[in-house]
Amino acid sequence: MCSTKLLVAALFGLLTLSPAIAAEAKPDAAIKTKAAEASVTQSADIKADPALAANCLAEGRKWMDKQAADAAKDYKADKELFRDGPYTYGRDYSVRSIVADRYVSVLRNDYMDTHGAHPNRTVDTILWDKAAAKRISIRPFFNETADNGPTMTAISKAIIASLRAEKKARDAGDTDEWWLKSVEPKLLGIGAVTLAPSTLAGKSSGLTFHYPPYAVGAYAEGDYVAFVPWETLKPYLSAEGQAIFGGARPKGDAEEN
Repeated sequence: MCSTKLLVAALFGLLTLSPAIAAEAKPDAAIKTKAAEASVTQSADIKADPALAANCLAEGRKWMDKQAADAAKDYKADKELFRDGPYTYGRDYSVRSIVADRYVSVLRNDYMDTHGAHPNRTVDTILWDKAAAKRISIRPFFNETADNGPTMTAISKAIIASLRAEKKARDAGDTDEWWLKSVEPKLLGIGAVTLAPSTLAGKSSGLTFHYPPYAVGAYAEGDYVAFVPWETLKPYLSAEGQAIFGGARPKGDAEEN
């Protein structure tokens, strides 16, 4: 009886570790040199798809190698830059949503500390087609996606409206709105995009566009996420797009992203 109680107590202790310890994940790949410490971590839901996990890890390893090589050049040129230790880099892959049990939206967050005024971070996204086992764009969901065309123009206007509303809520408005240049009505210039989750199973409620610090605001403003509801997209959707969009954005999604 005593040993059983001790076992239960031990298990309870493991389950109630501090959030920082519990959340710390072992990297899936890492590099450590005099000049650089870099790591790549994938969430469990990424690893649940072997093809996706292999794709992300291969990309992550190339990214680590490049950062380490760049840091080595700086180290060779001026070791004094590293008096406080090596440069540090981290890349994290996590699933944002899975739509129609086929389209996986992945967030790729990078962290970099090269001993500047402050560390930097960036965000990018991946849209993975499980059926084809490859990366795709949002192009198949629309009838046309030409640069400055009707679809991209409508989406960029909706993004800007969403960002303006968020800036107003944060009291972070820019009178000259220099950040508008970062939202181009072009598929490759409009921002990192994901399929937003929906209150309807298997559907997406629209598109979310992810912007890291500096992209559409001062560093101190942090990240921004702009949401474009599927109703705005409806006039431009292809048959494939019409099949995956519907429902509403879940309550709390805006706070989580």
